[in-house]
Amino acid sequence: MPLTVRRAEHWFERLRGLLGAPPPAPGNALLITPCAAVHTAFMRYPIDVVFVDRGGHIRKAVAALPPWRVTICLGAAHTLELAAGEAHRLGLAPGTCIDARVLHRGPPPAQ
Repeated sequence: MPLTVRRAEHWFERLRGLLGAPPPAPGNALLITPCAAVHTAFMRYPIDVVFVDRGGHIRKAVAALPPWRVTICLGAAHTLELAAGEAHRLGLAPGTCIDARVLHRGPPPAQ
């Protein structure tokens, strides 16, 4: 299933993340870039957090991170925030690769 991604690239967008927003719908995610750490302070619901390196490889996936927690991943360049349970449902697990076009602006990288 394709993933619909909304990007958070500016300082305030990255700081806010999903705070104050309803949980993402199935198949939707917030991409925070650059990002290697996430907090869920003031969140009202758990989220799945997927850390991705510059090459598009998933380095770490945290399922259902509860409110008032922090998670980090050394080596991550991007973070996807999804509704709890979505990472598993979509097969987003460490070692798998995400299409680089999702992570970078502009044309896809040359192969």
